[in-house]
Amino acid sequence: MKAAVCREFGKPLSIEDVDIAAPGPGEILVKLAACAICHSDIMFMDGAWGGQLPAVFGHEASGVVVSVGEGVTDVATADHVVVTLIRSCGHCHYCAQGVSTACETTFDLDRNSPLSAITGESLLQGLRTGAFAEYVLVHASQAVAIDCSIPLDAASLLACGVITGYGAVVNTAQVRAGSNVVVIGTGGVGLNSVQGAAISGANRVIAVDVAEDKLAAAKTFGATDGLLASDPDLPGSIKKLTDGRGADFVFVTVGAKSAIDSAYDLMAPTGAVVLVGMPATGVMSEYEPGNVAAYGQRILGSKMGSGRVPVDIPNLASLYQQGRLKLDELISGRYALDEINEAIASTKSGSALRNVIVF
Repeated sequence: MKAAVCREFGKPLSIEDVDIAAPGPGEILVKLAACAICHSDIMFMDGAWGGQLPAVFGHEASGVVVSVGEGVTDVATADHVVVTLIRSCGHCHYCAQGVSTACETTFDLDRNSPLSAITGESLLQGLRTGAFAEYVLVHASQAVAIDCSIPLDAASLLACGVITGYGAVVNTAQVRAGSNVVVIGTGGVGLNSVQGAAISGANRVIAVDVAEDKLAAAKTFGATDGLLASDPDLPGSIKKLTDGRGADFVFVTVGAKSAIDSAYDLMAPTGAVVLVGMPATGVMSEYEPGNVAAYGQRILGSKMGSGRVPVDIPNLASLYQQGRLKLDELISGRYALDEINEAIASTKSGSALRNVIVF
């Protein structure tokens, strides 16, 4: 089977033959139809969060189940599935609280990668998925069946970009109708925070980005207003749009320190900053804790939109089928696996919302 293998941080990807294990108990083998390129894959490949090499990355995927291991009951052979990086046991301390993104269990797939080079060398299953490949072997908890009428290229976006951005609004922050929302960064994740805020009934959905074209795109996804991040008085501009108070919720969907540092000044009293984008290891941010305490404000972290795979992805798929959630419009380009370097370069340039590898 072919997969894109990153041999060294910062080096181009190469296509090599990769062996993949058969599914064990609780595991499934999926023949992929599509895998979107997420900035998290790129940051891991560039060494922003450390990591281990050689590795196969890619984690925003969809496909068809071709084999299931013993004890798998939630999906079956021939099911169309969305494949995520969220691997959960369902019964540990955090899973019992419904926080599957914090599952404490160490799985067999964590101990022993299912991937190896034809030389016998073990390959890291990047982000627990390794989906820059024709097949993936994952734990059954990472996949959920969807209606086979949903295009699989669009469905792949549900695995990360959509559930992360939308879930940050609906699950992590639990935005209420009538709230004023700011979304900093309107790329693939940020546009889904915009969608989530609009669907939740927010009063103002204010997009903030460095590029005018990204702000224009945000308005097609439900933003009521767009402001450039370069605005010399961004807090003042936000207050003018929110009756002088500021935002009830500020979603930072990019990992840039400057974006995070700017967010605290945009909050209203009792407001919240929600950190969605992931900066590189070692990046530090400062805020004035006295203000946070005095105004009853909050700083929230949101991992994968606090997503619950068996609940959230079917709901998002249903919203798409109803015409209430945009997916097709998020796809900037479709590439074959051997064009992955071009797809990654386009993503790095900032010109793409989501590029998708199609098989």
